[in-house]
Amino acid sequence: MDKKEILRYLRTNSKTEDESILSLVDEAARAVENAAEPKTLYRVFDCTVTENELIIDGVHFKSVRLAENLKGCKRVAVFGATLGLGIDRLIKTASATDMAKAMAYQAAAATLIEEVCDTLEEQIKAELGVSLRRRYSPGYFDLDITEQKKLFSLIEITKRIGITLAGSCQMMPSKSVTAFIGIEEK
Repeated sequence: MDKKEILRYLRTNSKTEDESILSLVDEAARAVENAAEPKTLYRVFDCTVTENELIIDGVHFKSVRLAENLKGCKRVAVFGATLGLGIDRLIKTASATDMAKAMAYQAAAATLIEEVCDTLEEQIKAELGVSLRRRYSPGYFDLDITEQKKLFSLIEITKRIGITLAGSCQMMPSKSVTAFIGIEEK
């Protein structure tokens, strides 16, 4: 796990030489790696992109920014990734007794879920032999978080990797990501 990224999520100088902080980061990285049970899922769809929406199988996702990101794409990958409930338990337990440790666990988990998503993107590129656009998730800019419900309807994300949605459209486990990634044919 990238220690500089963990330090960045902690809003600390990545070149810090403070032994107590570096020790905390090392401990957090180990604990998060031990507690994590990464799972991923993706599915590729044909799509239509207009000026202000993405359309997949008749499902409309309204977002000018998402449409700009996907302009020219005829296919899109829809994906989900999670670190599992063990991470939530780890952070919750630490929050009750040691807030610095809980923050370090949060930072390490954020780093790890990004690494899991990056690895999934590399897998998609390799399997399909394509280039990909930047991933774009519900809750970013003008793609409302409630669009998460529609994304979940497209892939069996709860059944296959265990991510569920709260009424507020927040995902559980908390260290989970869903996204659209435009596919550029070579």
